[in-house]
Amino acid sequence: MSRSPRSTIRIDLDNGVRLGPGKAQLLELIAEHGSIRAAGASIGMSYRRAWLLGDEINRMFREPSIFTRHGGKSGGGAGLTQFGQELLSRYRRMEEASRAAMRADLDWLASNADPSFRPADKSPADKSEEA
Repeated sequence: MSRSPRSTIRIDLDNGVRLGPGKAQLLELIAEHGSIRAAGASIGMSYRRAWLLGDEINRMFREPSIFTRHGGKSGGGAGLTQFGQELLSRYRRMEEASRAAMRADLDWLASNADPSFRPADKSPADKSEEA
C-alpha cells in the first residue's frame, strides 16, 4: 500500500512576507517549549537563527506573534501572543484544506510513482532548485 505524498504550502504576500512550514513549525515549538532557544534546539537550529527568524515573524505583520519574558528570578521564556496563536491556527487550517482539496490527485501521483526509482544525489547548489 502506498502512502500519499506530502505537500506543503507557502503563502507569499504582496509586501514580501513569506509564511511557510518552517516559520509555522518555529511558532508551534515556541508555544510547546516556552522558549526560543529550546524551540530552535529541538530542530537543530542555533539560538541566533531561531531568534532572528522569530524577530522576522514579529515584524511581518501589524501585530507581533511572539512575546518574550526576560530572565531573572522566575526565569525567561517566550510564547505566542493571541495574534500568533491565531496566525498559526489559520496556517494549519489552510494546510489541511489544501491537503484535503488535493488528496485524490496526491493519491493518483502516489499510485503512479515508480517504487524502484531513486533520485540521483544532488549537489548543494541543486538542492535550492525546486521542480
